[in-house]
Amino acid sequence: MSAFMEMAQDGEWLRVLLLRDYNTRVVMAGTLLLGLASGVIGTFLLLRKRALLGDAVSHATLPGIAIAFMIMVAFGGLGKQLEGLLLGGLVAGLAGMGCVLLIRRYTRLKEDAALGIVLSVFFGLGIALLGIIQRMESGHAAGLESFIYGKTAAMLARDAQWIAGCALVILLAGAALYKEFSLLCFDEEYAGSQGWPVVWLDVVMLGLVVVTTVIGLQAVGLILMIALLIIPPAAARFWTNRLRSMLLISGGMGAFSGFAGALISASFPRLPAGAIIVTVAGAVFLFSMAFGSARGVLYRAVDHVRVKRNTVREHLLRAVYEHHERHQPEWTPREASALVDVPVSLDEIMGARSWTPRSFRRVVRSLQRAHRIRLDDRNALRLTTDGLREAQRIVRNHRLWEMYLIRHADIAPGHVDRNADRIEHVLGPELVHELEELLKADTERRNVPPSPHALS
Repeated sequence: MSAFMEMAQDGEWLRVLLLRDYNTRVVMAGTLLLGLASGVIGTFLLLRKRALLGDAVSHATLPGIAIAFMIMVAFGGLGKQLEGLLLGGLVAGLAGMGCVLLIRRYTRLKEDAALGIVLSVFFGLGIALLGIIQRMESGHAAGLESFIYGKTAAMLARDAQWIAGCALVILLAGAALYKEFSLLCFDEEYAGSQGWPVVWLDVVMLGLVVVTTVIGLQAVGLILMIALLIIPPAAARFWTNRLRSMLLISGGMGAFSGFAGALISASFPRLPAGAIIVTVAGAVFLFSMAFGSARGVLYRAVDHVRVKRNTVREHLLRAVYEHHERHQPEWTPREASALVDVPVSLDEIMGARSWTPRSFRRVVRSLQRAHRIRLDDRNALRLTTDGLREAQRIVRNHRLWEMYLIRHADIAPGHVDRNADRIEHVLGPELVHELEELLKADTERRNVPPSPHALS
């Protein structure tokens, strides 16, 4: 709290928010672009079900960085040239990725085992090489640890330029290969059968992952880089079911996480930027998991309550229609319209299903508000015109599904009612039309098919 008050008095918050410092602008731009690129390519990686491959690749870069340092020192350099270190990390990352693919292809080990082997072996080798570098007389190893944990605050203009250039390449490649990557993620076998170079597309996609990982080492480090590749796409999945929208949302979330994390870190210098960036991404994920409009927990809970409520309402309407039907089974569709305003005892309907008096009264009130039924002075239930129309639709769907199961799935008539009772509420128009075509001889003569239980 004292640190916050001190910053407020000095006007540091305003200075950071307005990006008045050159270094602040560099860091903000670099982390924003890194988050954007990670969110986009991470979406394909997540849908490809290779989320942990980014983790293995990021850890595999460490020995490449160490070896590049040793080579540059051996040739008389200082060993800290960023371009050389990143090139070494890129080569090692590609080697690690290749090892995972080779283990998967030529052994019986599954991908999780291959990832664990490559991750641990490469990272262990990198740590061992860093130990050797520390004992080199001419080795200026100080600063190499930043590739492990990240050092965002020390980002220079050339680092941001590297990130911007690589991010541009990744975004252009993702846009150019959008159709190919989409097909690869959702149906690899179909892509192969259509003649697409599946292996090379996979290599290009994973190569972009390696490039993203390498350029992110300076910002968040190899340990936390996997978070930027996976958390934004995973969060975006809660908001949409469309790939194009998911790419945009994921890229936006990644950019926001990088920018907001760097902003918070700049405001509180003692907080490590890499860790704060990942923490912000985690907060975005938790918010998306709770409030996402496609798969969020609250959305699914509300949708579950809505479906359950509609199911109970439809059960009551079907019970009323079937009650009328039992008393006069030879209706034609035209004669069925006479069911409007025919009274039915509430006790008879409540006994048709295992409703409690309280739940029964609640669903009756709900249907009254929807103008599907009404109660007369004697407290008898009567269908309205809209209620009759909906009841006919519900019974029709129920019986179409029952007839399909009996005739095409070879299920006994006595066992289909429960199955149809669950599925009738979610049958869409297209599926209903398919069922009608399959059972055309049985359904074209009547608006509502006869009950298959009566026929059996």
